[in-house]
Amino acid sequence: MTAVAGADVAGVEDLRLGRILTAEALAFVAELERRFGARRLELLLARAERQRRLAAGELPDFLPETRELRETDWVIDPVPSDLLDRRVEITGPTDRKMVINALNSGARMFMADFEDANSPTWHNMVEGQANLVDAIDRTIEFESPDGKSYRLNDEVATLLVRPRGWHLVERHFKVDGQPVSASLFDFGLYLFHNGRRLLDRGTGPYLYLPKLESHPEARLWNEVFTHAEEALDIPRGSIKATVLIETVLAAFEMDEILWELREHAAGLNAGRWDYMFSIIKKFRDRPEFVLPDRNTVTMTAPFMRAYAELLVKTCHRRGAHAMGGMAAFIPSRKDPELNACALAKVREDKQREAGDGFDGTWVAHPDLVPVALEEFDRVLGERPNQLGRQREDVSANAADLLDVASTAGEVTEEGLRNDISVAIQYLSAWLRGTGAAAIYNLMEDAATAEIARSQVWQWLRHGRFERDWVRAVIDEELDLLREQFGDEVYDRSRAAEAREIFEQVALGEDFVEFLTLPAYDYLDEEGDTDG
Repeated sequence: MTAVAGADVAGVEDLRLGRILTAEALAFVAELERRFGARRLELLLARAERQRRLAAGELPDFLPETRELRETDWVIDPVPSDLLDRRVEITGPTDRKMVINALNSGARMFMADFEDANSPTWHNMVEGQANLVDAIDRTIEFESPDGKSYRLNDEVATLLVRPRGWHLVERHFKVDGQPVSASLFDFGLYLFHNGRRLLDRGTGPYLYLPKLESHPEARLWNEVFTHAEEALDIPRGSIKATVLIETVLAAFEMDEILWELREHAAGLNAGRWDYMFSIIKKFRDRPEFVLPDRNTVTMTAPFMRAYAELLVKTCHRRGAHAMGGMAAFIPSRKDPELNACALAKVREDKQREAGDGFDGTWVAHPDLVPVALEEFDRVLGERPNQLGRQREDVSANAADLLDVASTAGEVTEEGLRNDISVAIQYLSAWLRGTGAAAIYNLMEDAATAEIARSQVWQWLRHGRFERDWVRAVIDEELDLLREQFGDEVYDRSRAAEAREIFEQVALGEDFVEFLTLPAYDYLDEEGDTDG
């Protein structure tokens, strides 16, 4: 690694990873940070100001200043041929085995995730970039400790990549004394190493953009894309991005977000888990927005259904793909009854999405690909998508999007205990370098852990439980985990630190915007994937 003027980067022990952190690549990321970093910080300040207005009683609505844009007919630029059929997408972190298995899964697309399904240890972030280079070059291989070999099939999924959100930084790379934007770091390294590689292979640099809260945030991404294409001599419009609509504020600006990205847009995704978290976070002080137990809130809840149907209508009017949400169930190969129940729930979910007009959906496990594929095949047949289905019958308004009070379900002790146990188990895994963890037959990631901890905060805020009693429940749940896993595993699980973080983000007087912000300070430099 050669020094870059005004920049400071942490080292890596694995020489294979050093090829990612080249002087040229780091200089490119540094230039992105210097050009766009200040605007990113301005947008984060705008988020905080918007939150203050919500806390003062304001409710979101469709923007009056962009009404003409919403009422005018226009479409995004056409997408490349390998993005036309996205009926099933598998998602997961960027570790070597996962990348191979996901690309081989039979899904049309694989979203390699540097964000919620990834623990951002320095090793994970750099190795993930190296793994994607190898996958694109089709040289990636993996040998498991038991001697099993993993290699790519002749036919693999189309690759998409999700960088981290605007709110995060990468502390291991500093420019002019400050940590760079994690978004620009992940995007910059990926595009620098792979933009031309992908185009030469007949595909392109395709992305998912997380956590956007407004169309100015999409505008910034578009400016980054345009600059990067010019700087790397990549044809303009080569980058294509699907935006996750996973905040309630973004749901009011879907047209505007597509407009800002129109030459780089591919579609929108109904990021259901973060969307639920956003509802709690944005309206945390209002009793009418208290949600029942998280496992009882489904896509059939009125506010979730309004959001999903509006997303389909908006996308198809603009020639963009509407992507469905994550099936978080994990098949059980040891319990046939449990497995049958999980598959039935996945099938029901995917039937609803295909029937509503979505063009594709997400799964977290290769065994779920056939189930999801069957349901979308049933509706799509030989067609690549449902863009022709305009959903003119949908007329969701602001009141529909905010109708949380109609959600069926109760706040229960069982729900509280599940939230506590899941959040602490997830944080324990995250601290040890694993960002996607199978817990109680569900694939949990940062988004679902956010729901769990924010629900506890919300329920305490509105008097559903007493704080001292919740602390006693935490003790009991940790005792159960020690009993379940045994002293040796428990003692090296970092459960005590996980509890400390959980209590900070769930029991504190002030609401912490993202649990990963304080948790980042606890993260080992290299991570520990044992246990």
